[in-house]
Amino acid sequence: MCGVFGIYGHPEAANLTYLGLHALQHRGQESAGIATSDGKQLALHRGMGQVIDVFQPRQMERLTGTNAIGHVRYSTAGGSLLRNAQPIAVDYAHGQIAIAHNGNLTNSLLLREQLEKSGSIFQSGSDTEVIVHLLAVSGQRTTEDRLADALSKVEGAFSLVCLTETKMLAARDRYGIRPLCIGRLKSGDRQFVVASEPTVFSLIEAEFVRDVEPGEIVVLSDEGLRSITPAPPIASKRCVFEYIYFARPDSTLDGVNVYEARKNFGRALARENRVEADVVVAVPDSGVPATIGFAEESGIRYEVGLVRSHYIGRTFIEPQQSIRHFGVRLKLSPVPEVFRDKRVIVVDDSIVRGTTSRKIVKMIRDAGAKEVHLRISSPPTRWPCYYGIDTPTRDELIASSHSVEAINEFVTSDSLGYLSHESMIESVLASASPREPSNVSSEHRLPMLKDEQGRHPFCDACFSGNYPIQYKTPPRSRQMRLLDV
Repeated sequence: MCGVFGIYGHPEAANLTYLGLHALQHRGQESAGIATSDGKQLALHRGMGQVIDVFQPRQMERLTGTNAIGHVRYSTAGGSLLRNAQPIAVDYAHGQIAIAHNGNLTNSLLLREQLEKSGSIFQSGSDTEVIVHLLAVSGQRTTEDRLADALSKVEGAFSLVCLTETKMLAARDRYGIRPLCIGRLKSGDRQFVVASEPTVFSLIEAEFVRDVEPGEIVVLSDEGLRSITPAPPIASKRCVFEYIYFARPDSTLDGVNVYEARKNFGRALARENRVEADVVVAVPDSGVPATIGFAEESGIRYEVGLVRSHYIGRTFIEPQQSIRHFGVRLKLSPVPEVFRDKRVIVVDDSIVRGTTSRKIVKMIRDAGAKEVHLRISSPPTRWPCYYGIDTPTRDELIASSHSVEAINEFVTSDSLGYLSHESMIESVLASASPREPSNVSSEHRLPMLKDEQGRHPFCDACFSGNYPIQYKTPPRSRQMRLLDV
């Protein structure tokens, strides 16, 4: 669930990319990087840690040029190592290119083995490097044609931005699994921005133009914005977990307002899981909008009972289990006056492993709560994600092997209730607004509606096990054994 950013045609491209990555920091905290172009060559700086730690004034001074792309990483394919940080930048036969990628390629191991047999040498464990090698071996003439050729061979989820000496390109997979949108700086007609989420735009005084459509490649150059669709969309399968957890609540992705979707989750959750209680509290921050919706629907008073330290990252996306366990205690603090002798409903967005929920319930009981009723604003997470969320095996998902009653016993709550799958889908669809006019032809635009057969436009594989794209491995796959020192 990385964050990507790109800006074209601004004299302070690196500084604006730095700000943009700040606004996307919630999407990844393990590493950050910026690549810039001055029209003749690329410059690159990457480092481990958060944006504010990676980029100091002396590094920013070297990132010159009017075009830039940036990346904040949360590792899925490839470990949390500097060699896997992005953007990845290379010199090849056609010049220089840098790529920043959000998502996971489901056939990357297969392609990697084929490329290695042909003589390719890989420097990282990231699946993004596969795209770089496919670009290098493509026989097409232009950068956009080489990118289209490379992307025609990969499968899985990708939203990516590419930077050459003179152009910027943005692309999205044919299912539109990962979000990507286009903005325009108010200071110039040909100053464009590309980002994983549109919340970035207001920070840098840009206006939202539109989403990148599934299967589309957008080319930004001195001639302006040009769109090509070498691979027409197959079917809309936007990641529904973006609306549940990953996206910022002030984002609107593919016409769906995230804040309204989460409030709708809470309203439906209250209707489906009624219980007598004195107060309802949220697990901040992603659980707050759903809790507001729950309180409105149920009539139970909403209180701020858990205070989050904003100096601690999102525990779900910490790379090590030991940090994740420690982070729960450090991240949240209870307000005893809210809980003392109260029947409490606590609303969270999901239960993945169950250990975090167990600690939260214990924390609330220790603060004096008489009863603790846990409500989850999504269905049980039973299946791993192969498209960019770090749940690689079913063994890590408590709902894959435990009933709701067993999970309730494990987390020690007095009752546990999940949002139904049907209500989750209907809640997101109810938050969709009419699509704005686009320069993409209507046959390639996928609205956020159910089709004639009643099929919804989301990837919900983590809840249903219905994968739009299958994960592929080579006959004798192996793990990278290189060590960074």
